[in-house]
Amino acid sequence: MEAKATESLLNQAREYGKVTYELHRLKIVDKASDLTSGLFYKFLFFSCMLVVVFSVNIGVGLWLGKLLGANYLGFLAIALFYGFIGIGIYLTRSWIKSKMHNYLIRNILNKLNGHENHH
Repeated sequence: MEAKATESLLNQAREYGKVTYELHRLKIVDKASDLTSGLFYKFLFFSCMLVVVFSVNIGVGLWLGKLLGANYLGFLAIALFYGFIGIGIYLTRSWIKSKMHNYLIRNILNKLNGHENHH
C-alpha cells in the first residue's frame, strides 16, 4: 500500500515537472516571438520613416537652394542644421544615456512583473 502511494506521488511529481517545463518553454517562446515581432515592426517603421525624412530633406534642400540661388547652398543649410543637432546630442549624451537606461530598466522590470506596456 505504501509503495503504491509513493509511486503515485512520484508519478504526480514527474507529471508536474513535465507540465512546469512545458509552461516555461511556452513562456520563453512567447517572449521570443514578442521580441522578434516587435523588432521587425520597429525595423519596418524605422525604414519607412528614414525614407520619408530623406525625401523631405531632399525637398527642403532643393527649396532652400532655390531661395538661396544655388542648390548646393540649400543642401549645405540642411547639413548645418543636422550638424547643430548632432552637436546638441553629443553635448547631452550622458543625460540621454541615463534617461534611456532608466526607461529600459523600467520596461524590462514591468514586463517581468506582468505589467505590459503597449506604446
